[in-house]
Amino acid sequence: MRLLPKNQLHGWAPYTWLAYFGFFFIQPIVEHAKWKEWTWTAVGTAAFLVLYFGFFWLPDRWQRVDIVAMIVLGIAYTPYNGGAACFFTFAAAFMPFAFEKEKHAAQSLAIFPVLALIQMWWWHLSVWEFIYSGLLPVAVGGGNVYFAARNRMFEKLRLANQEIEHLAKVAERERIARDLHDVLGHTLSVIILKSELAGKLIDRDPQRAKAEIGDVEQTSRKALAEVRHTIRGYRLNSLAAELKQAESTLQLAGVTVQAETSEVPLTPVQESVIALVVREAVTNVVRHAGARNCRFRLANNDGNCLLEVHDDGRGGLRTEGNGLRGMRERVEALGGTLQYDSSAGTKLKIEFPLSAPGTNRNYESVVEREPQNDPGNHR
Repeated sequence: MRLLPKNQLHGWAPYTWLAYFGFFFIQPIVEHAKWKEWTWTAVGTAAFLVLYFGFFWLPDRWQRVDIVAMIVLGIAYTPYNGGAACFFTFAAAFMPFAFEKEKHAAQSLAIFPVLALIQMWWWHLSVWEFIYSGLLPVAVGGGNVYFAARNRMFEKLRLANQEIEHLAKVAERERIARDLHDVLGHTLSVIILKSELAGKLIDRDPQRAKAEIGDVEQTSRKALAEVRHTIRGYRLNSLAAELKQAESTLQLAGVTVQAETSEVPLTPVQESVIALVVREAVTNVVRHAGARNCRFRLANNDGNCLLEVHDDGRGGLRTEGNGLRGMRERVEALGGTLQYDSSAGTKLKIEFPLSAPGTNRNYESVVEREPQNDPGNHR
């Protein structure tokens, strides 16, 4: 069971934050605490870990209850363990994420100096306890006000980007529907009329019926060619759009993008493969890499198309998943190779020969087949 929900904004950082909880164990270690004190320390540790990881799973309204429970835990342990001040620090760090407005988050941090003064007066604690329990939490929480606001902004941008992508897809579907209607509407109507006429003439005038059937075949072939021409037009625009979308997606995820692209004479099938590879690579960078920088390079390398995608993320891939396997199969169908190195970040490199006699026929045979001259050939 994962202790943290899937959150691209935090990633593995919450596990590293737990290092600050080590202050809770300093006093028992230094004073050579007995088993009763260690038992009390273990109970506090277990309660804190439940509250800590629970904060990331709870809905917004319950996160504030979680923070209050963490503060109460700190109050309960302060008289026996000076390291209990870390409970207040963690509670202050969480507060900006539990309030929607920055003003409310900042105002809520005022509770820590007040509590620290009360504890000093009630338990006769030193001024250092006021610094650790009152001032340090305010400093940590105040810094997190900015990060919480940034995270909320990124979330709004992500939702807005999803809505834009949805609207773009709807608009593209409508455009394709209009184009196909313009291409096929009249032609299919002619085919229907000629087919009906041939059916009526087949007994009365077989020769004329045969001629009409021949016209139907020619019209069908013309319609098929027009459809292929239209589809090729979509593919010609797909790579440029995909590269632009890739840059936008990475920048939205906080990744700095460096793109180096040059003019490469690609066939529609090759462009389609490159676009799909770019899309899959960007998806992997955004979802799994945790990268800060990503570099694209598309170039003509001595008659070969070369695409490199390199990020400075965590890397460490040991097994080939479905996405990488699909990319490899598409590239190999073009007679090319795919290399993947995740020892230092992740570097994806694909290379395949550009247009040549017979090139890409294996791939094109799957995607589309050209009509043959044999009149008996039907799809």
